[in-house]
Amino acid sequence: MIYKYRDCKSLNSVTIPDSVTSIVDYAFSRCTSLQSVTIPDSVTSIGGSAFYGCRSLQSVTIPDSVTSIGDWAFGSCSSLQSVTIPDSVMSIGDSAFEDCSSLQSVTIPDSVTSIGGGAFGGCNSLQSVTIPDSVMSIDRNVFAGCSSLHSVFISHKTYDRLKANLQNYSSKIKFTD
Repeated sequence: MIYKYRDCKSLNSVTIPDSVTSIVDYAFSRCTSLQSVTIPDSVTSIGGSAFYGCRSLQSVTIPDSVTSIGDWAFGSCSSLQSVTIPDSVMSIGDSAFEDCSSLQSVTIPDSVTSIGGGAFGGCNSLQSVTIPDSVMSIDRNVFAGCSSLHSVFISHKTYDRLKANLQNYSSKIKFTD
């Protein structure tokens, strides 16, 4: 486990060793100079607020071994422009990417079954998102404050199942079938 880098203002890049299986809560939170991180295939979970407030982080590739992204894991990473969520991830926690104001687009893989409250809230640059058929639960505030959001791609079947929590975005729904 890694936990000793919290509030480290001078850290600008990190390669997490292969021996690490979990990035614990707050591991790199508020490392405001962190620009790049390499996460190995040995990591299976990214804890809550693990990279919270890493405002210089521009992109992250989450390896195929990760199955869960914790609450606020990448929250307030204001320079984060792109994120690759692999097919292994089953849950995206509450506010996992909240206030990532530079994030423009995200594709949620078919493995994800739940998306927490405010997961992408406040992502002012987010323009489009694709919600796969695998999603069984989604919070109604998942895209709150996403002022640039113009397209939520979703199938009719999935929309029918989740529509109670997607009503705030009904004008942005684009059916994929």
